[in-house]
Amino acid sequence: MPAKLLIVEDQADIRRLIRWALEDDDYEIREAANGAAGLDQILGWHPDMVLLDMMMPGGMDGLELCRQVRAAPGTAKTIIVMLTAKATSADHEAARTAGADYFLPKPFSPAKLSELLNALLKHRQDR
Repeated sequence: MPAKLLIVEDQADIRRLIRWALEDDDYEIREAANGAAGLDQILGWHPDMVLLDMMMPGGMDGLELCRQVRAAPGTAKTIIVMLTAKATSADHEAARTAGADYFLPKPFSPAKLSELLNALLKHRQDR
């Protein structure tokens, strides 16, 4: 059974890049273009993993979405990888404090993304 992966990213080009990077891996992929749509998908679909843009326009950025996912009983253990063009130590700390499992700065290597996600899933299965 493929792992369920949700991409929450406001830029369509980046969503396409992520899909392309993972097309040979065993994922069922869905997308959301903003935080509110992402939260709806997470609560209704319960993905195994979420790739989450830290900065999104609208009422809910990636940090707030991450906090809400961690607070919800049915999604608290979802793997969250925070993607962001902001790569300062303060940004990294903000992502960690919000509950992200991993912080991946943009631009990122598609091959590194694939390796990272596979390693995170394997680590989760080994626990």
